[in-house]
Amino acid sequence: MLLNNHVEIYKKMPFHIKTNSVMNPTIGDVYYKGDNTWSETYADRKVYTNQSDADAVKATTVTKNGVTYAPKHFANSTVVSE
Repeated sequence: MLLNNHVEIYKKMPFHIKTNSVMNPTIGDVYYKGDNTWSETYADRKVYTNQSDADAVKATTVTKNGVTYAPKHFANSTVVSE
């Protein structure tokens, strides 16, 4: 029985959402934790199995006084695969 020496294993890549800190730009990147909270600690980030789930959160909008907008964190954020 011969086995292929070059077996490629495909696995799903986890995704997370990051953006530059709005409160303190000197911090650099902050990571979405969920529940509308952000952290500068990478380990605290919320991980999504599917890119579409992360994209849906990134597309969050708020309607206030009849005006719909994307909060600045989400508007400037990026979905990243690990």
